[in-house]
This record gives sequence, C-alpha cells and structure tokens, in this order.
Amino acid sequence: MKNHLQELINQALLDLKREGEIPRDLDPDVMLERTRSTEHGDYSSNIALMIAKPAKRPPRELAQAIVDRLLESKHIEKIEVAGPGFINFHLTRASLQGVVSQVLKKGEAYGRRSSANPERITVEFVSANPTGPLHVGHGRGAAYGASLASVIEAGGDEVQREYYVNDHGRQMDILAASVWLRYLELGGITVPFPSRGYQGEYIYDIARSVRRSQGDELRRSPSEVTDDLIADNADAEKHIDALVQRAKTLLGPGYDICFEAALDAIVDDIREDLEGFQVRYDKWFSERSLARNGDIEQALQRLKDAGHVYEKDGALWFAATEFGDEKDRVVVRENGQTTYFASDIAYLLNKLGRFDRAIYVFGADHHGYIARLKAAALGLGEDPTRVEILLVQFAHLFRAGEKVQMSTRSGSFVTLRELREEVGTDAARYFYVMRSNDQHLDFDLELAKSESSDNPVYYIQYAHARVASIFRKLEERGFTFNRAIGEAALGRLSDDAELDILRAINNYREILDAAARNRAPHLLAHYLRDFAQLFQSYYNAQPIIVEDDEDLRSARLCLCAAVRQVLANGLGLLGIGAPERM
Repeated sequence: MKNHLQELINQALLDLKREGEIPRDLDPDVMLERTRSTEHGDYSSNIALMIAKPAKRPPRELAQAIVDRLLESKHIEKIEVAGPGFINFHLTRASLQGVVSQVLKKGEAYGRRSSANPERITVEFVSANPTGPLHVGHGRGAAYGASLASVIEAGGDEVQREYYVNDHGRQMDILAASVWLRYLELGGITVPFPSRGYQGEYIYDIARSVRRSQGDELRRSPSEVTDDLIADNADAEKHIDALVQRAKTLLGPGYDICFEAALDAIVDDIREDLEGFQVRYDKWFSERSLARNGDIEQALQRLKDAGHVYEKDGALWFAATEFGDEKDRVVVRENGQTTYFASDIAYLLNKLGRFDRAIYVFGADHHGYIARLKAAALGLGEDPTRVEILLVQFAHLFRAGEKVQMSTRSGSFVTLRELREEVGTDAARYFYVMRSNDQHLDFDLELAKSESSDNPVYYIQYAHARVASIFRKLEERGFTFNRAIGEAALGRLSDDAELDILRAINNYREILDAAARNRAPHLLAHYLRDFAQLFQSYYNAQPIIVEDDEDLRSARLCLCAAVRQVLANGLGLLGIGAPERM
C-alpha cells in the first residue's frame, strides 16, 4: 500500500512538471509515514513541505495541487491537506480488510519480500575468542546478530551468517598453556598457576580429556617448567609469555595436542551453546586459514603495491592515518610475525571478495574498529560503504536487584547456557533485542521469568496461544472453521478494534522493511508487543465464536488466524517459539 501511494504521488509530480508548475529537475524521495492517530488518516506525506522552497510555492498550496492531480484509487477513501502542508490518506475499509486474505494465502511467507537483484550480505556476529564458554555479554550480540540476519533476509537479500574463529595468536597460546598446567596439576605436579592464565572448571575439564588421551606423556617436573622464568608478581604479562614459550619448548608436538584439545572443546561448546540459543551459522571461518591460503600475504601485498605501508623500528606499518584512523597500525612485527590487525585486513578482503556487503557485529568495546576497518577498506582500494560495523552495547545482568559481576579470566561469570537454563531461550532472545543495540541493557531476571503481562515475551506468546485455544474451543462447541465464508464476509470486520488490528497487520511488512533498513530488529520486538496488546484487548471485548451469525463468526476467525500467523512469523524472525498452549 505504501508503494502504491508513493507511485500516485510520483505520477502527480510528473504532471506538475509537464504543466510547468514545479521545476523539471526536482527529483525528491517521496516519504510516507503511518499517522499517529487514525483521525489524520492512515498515511501522511510531507512531500509538499520538502519541495516548497525549490518550487517557490507555499506548501499548502502545493499540497493541494498534488492532491488535485492524484489518480483515483479504489484503496483510498479520502485525501486531505492538513497543517502546514501534509497530505493525509484515509484508506478504505476494503483495502484494510483484504490483508487478511493475503496473510492466510501466504502463510509463513507473509511479510517477506523477493528481489530480482538481491544484495549478497555476510553478517558476522559473536566471534568470541575460543578461550572459554560464552557468557551473558555474548548473548546480546548473538541475539542481535541472528535477528538482524533474519530481518535482512526477509527483506529479500541473500544473507550468510558467519562466525570468525580466532584460532591463532597470544590468547590461544595462553589458553593452551593454562590447560597444560592444569594437566600437570591433575597428575600430581604442582606449579604456581599464573595470574594471567585462564581459570574456571572448564580448563580442568579440557585438561582431563588430555590426560585420558595422553596419559603421562606431557608430564614435566616443576623445575623444568619454572626455572629461570621471570616471576609472576614481578611482571605478570612477561611471566605468562615466558610460560607459553617454555611449554612450546618442553612439549614440542605435545604442545599442539593441548592447543587443539582446548580449541576443539571450546568451539564445540560454543557451537552447541549457540544452537541451543536458536542461533545457527552458515560458515565457521578459521583465522588460521588466512595464513594457510595466502590471504594475509595477498592483502599485505596489495597495501604495499598501493604505497600504504612503511617500515619503522624493524616492523611493517599500515599508514592508517591517511584514511582517517587515529594512528598507524603495525601489520608485521619486528620478529616477522603478522599481527591480529593483519589478519583483520585479510579477512575483510576475503569477505569483500565473496559478498557485496560485509556487516560486522561487535561489542561496544570494539568502537575503534570502525575507523580501523574503514581505513583498511580504503587502503585496499575497496569501497568503505560496503563495510558496516554495528556496535552492541553491554548487557548487565541483575539478580534480585544486584548486578552480577563477570570476569572471563577469573572464571566468575554467568554463562549464556546458565542464563538459558534459568529464564529460557525465548525470554533471553526477546529481552536481548527489545532495546536498540546502541543502548545499554539491564537484564532483569525476575521479569524475564515472570508469567504476567509485564513480561513482554510471555504476553506475545500468550496472545498466540490464545488464538490457538479459540480454534480448539470452536471444535469443542461443535463448529467448524470455513475460511471461504470468512474471507467472503471480511466486510463485517468494522469494529474499531478490528480496524486497528487490520491496520497493524498491514503495517507488519513496513516494520520489517524498517528493521532491515535501519539494522534495528528491536522495531519488530516492539511491534509484536503492541500487536499482541491490540489483539488481547479485542479478545477481551468481543466474542469471537458468535453462535448465531456464521458470517461474522467466520470473518472474526479469519482475522484471528491472520493474527496468529503474523505473531508466529515475527517471533520466528527473532528466534522465539510460538506456542500453541501456555
């Protein structure tokens, strides 16, 4: 409907140009918005206000000129000029009522668009270092990224969901060393555990698996491990780095056993955890593959050929400040090892070779990556507008009014799995996306677990279950649902509450468009809450199973079936179940 009205306005503007009433070079984007009150119609356009100055005409006069040239439409009941020059459109009841048949016909596809020329988009999200279980902070990025990918896909683009596995570098070495030290401890060898090592019971679990497979093969004496190392209390960072190097020297190939055991165990746990959270990926991309496949070398060579790298202090630097970054970045250290950022550049180039657009979903602490990756794109000769970096603000978990503190290294954190077990996947998925990704989120556990109208996800799911119960009651009372009779009688849906529901159903597709365009799945979450409220109010005020009026009963049942479908479709895009009973 929105497209239809935009086309009518565009045609009227063409007529005005032909008549010389407005400049021929005017080419405005026609904007239409839902009105806040039905008293002002269903849609409103500010097109006359937008072009009044270049057209050199008063806005109200110009608005009336546009209205006078609008073609007749069976979908429009009334058009009026309001305020300083807004054009308000009142739709016919028939155009509102017809959406019910569209929903029932399209089913799960209702609201989804198809595109003749879809954009190929990769959405990378979570990508937590495989150094421990996912915690509740990662959960928000997972819920947001998965929901975002779904609404973009519903808009007609092709989406690949990708997880970047950081399976290379210092943190992974610290993890492997931590596993080895716990392995020694389980075998009766006591070595002081480094303050910068990874703690938590999961490290012991991995160490136990290494002992089962290797026995005492990796056993070394305490003196072999600690002799001549810088003390932890003297310099904790140098101490852990020295421990890593000692482990590599003492174990040789055995070090790789600890490394791979840790990597496999944690990645498998992350994958399982995310699948339990209704988050699935099309590709798990290994950072190590960038070096194996020559991607890093290729990316650095492109920067060299373009003259964007230089040598300083024995290292190779990318001149990122030339492209707006706050400082230049080392890509090859003085020891010849490439940096994390070199891998980031190679991964970016790899993505842009596979997709039209690369969307990154990062935590708010990665704010600096926006300028960094944009600079990398420019340095590589790529269009930086093809790169989107979306930040997810922190999620703070509250239990009994107290904020839960988290620290990955200390092992004292609430895992995503524990959160799911406490409040359920559906509640967690909704609560994580009910606010804009750029706003801080205080996650109230008590509210998420409550079975009341104050809990938005429970309220939405209850509305869906209530529709299902209507159809069960219909059968219990000896009636059958005749969809054909109901669709033929949709004109009977004339109650104000029914018309409000019909307007909301009509608005569903526009909400999806806005959620995809603005990268804002919270718009869908809010829509579903408001839509459920409309239906619940209607259900409490009007009888659905009208015994003595088959036409009205069937029409209302069709409306209820459409409500159930829209709720199920919207919840599905957010990764939330649509229960039949509650």
